Amino acid sequence: MKETMILIIDGQGGRIGAQLVAQLKQQAPGAVITAVGTNSMATSAMLKAGADQAATGENAVLTCCRRAHVIAGPLGIAVADSFLGEVTPAMAVAVGQSEADKVFIPANRCGNMVAGIGKQPLGDLIDDAVRLILQSLA
Repeated sequence: MKETMILIIDGQGGRIGAQLVAQLKQQAPGAVITAVGTNSMATSAMLKAGADQAATGENAVLTCCRRAHVIAGPLGIAVADSFLGEVTPAMAVAVGQSEADKVFIPANRCGNMVAGIGKQPLGDLIDDAVRLILQSLA
């Protein structure tokens, strides 16, 4: 597996990001995991889960999206004004325009709904996201 920087972005309580970080630390031990929260609570949750480095806010998202090889998080990180307004338009553009591979968790929340996911448990979605990230690193 090539050495790479995985950027995990999350907001609100950081629960999805923390679960991604925890699984990736176990399954991709050589990867550097950077966590960026749209708020300090999300950042803290991802740090507690084992992120190698972390930051909070819009400028951190803009900067880290330029350096990441893989970006992962809830679908809302690519939608302006999602997470009840925590994701700014600039953040969504930075995610969308990044050359990094992107893996989105399809969470039907905050007005963003993804057809076809039904009531799939969050744990299953996290497992699939980790599988896709590892596949991207290979």
